[in-house]
Amino acid sequence: MLLLLVGLLLIRDYGRTAAGRLGALFAAGAAAHALWNAAALSHPSGVFGAVLVGLSATNSLVLWVFARALFDDGHRAQWWYALLWGVIAGAGILCGFALHPGGVQWLSQILALQSVIFAFLAGAQTLATWRADLVEPRRRLRLFIVITAAAYTVVTAASGVSGAGAPPLTVAVAEAAVLLCLAAVVAYSMLRISGNDLLTAAPGRQLAVVVDNATSPLDQAELESVARLKRVMAVERLYRRDGLTIGRLAELQNVPEYKLRRLINRGLGYRNFTQFLNHYRLADAKAALADPSQPGKSILNIALEAGFNSLGPFNRAFKAANGVTPGEFRRGHIGAATAAGEPQRIQ
Repeated sequence: MLLLLVGLLLIRDYGRTAAGRLGALFAAGAAAHALWNAAALSHPSGVFGAVLVGLSATNSLVLWVFARALFDDGHRAQWWYALLWGVIAGAGILCGFALHPGGVQWLSQILALQSVIFAFLAGAQTLATWRADLVEPRRRLRLFIVITAAAYTVVTAASGVSGAGAPPLTVAVAEAAVLLCLAAVVAYSMLRISGNDLLTAAPGRQLAVVVDNATSPLDQAELESVARLKRVMAVERLYRRDGLTIGRLAELQNVPEYKLRRLINRGLGYRNFTQFLNHYRLADAKAALADPSQPGKSILNIALEAGFNSLGPFNRAFKAANGVTPGEFRRGHIGAATAAGEPQRIQ
């Protein structure tokens, strides 16, 4: 019931966001898993039983996609997510309603193995992007949700991988207790934490300033610190430094890391440290691409000088921010300058 409550809250408050819908689907899948594997209940049959099995079998995949949507503000759903979901759901239903379970034991083990793989991928996604998150309540809550859910998925899938069959009653009760604790904490958090801190804003509002009544606005000293940070980034071009992290930037600014997160998030409106750096890096690259004095400089060199580590991430970030590739942007400015009568050397 707590899981269903969480799912309903997500649909009600965040149903227009991908993270909200995926979170509700994951909550429904966890509830379906609990019902299907309840030791005191017989397996339901018919359409209801098929729905329970399908949701339960695909929940690790949903967890992984949910983690990507939570931690990557620019994440976009891919068509093959739905295809893979359908394949796993179909395999789960086949195993759940097989007339001779021994004949599909190998398929059951594959399903359990994919659950472990996607659970680890979800945990890896969390750890890879957790440090760059600038919203402190969101960082703590998301880390708990994804890591705990991934750990629970691994535990429940272990018996399936080993092929040992249904777990003993004590193990089933222990799993149910863990799931109850997870659902209770998430439900409690859903009812007390601001929505802007819990889930990503709707598409197109990733850089909007976060408004949270539970957090006090910046005071005058903090506003002055924000102004100094902007001057330092613009003048000293710290964003060009290789491997710059928020911890290193906090050391350079001689401020605690948690305070720097607050300054960037509350004062400048960024939810992610990479977005903050890319704002300056892309502006630097745009100026270089449009500079008539360096038409022969390669796009790769411009990207590296601006602080990007490689060309691929630079191209994706540039197109996402400007709607065109760096090459198209440069050719457009060269064409405009040529039409205005300025001599240009075209690369």
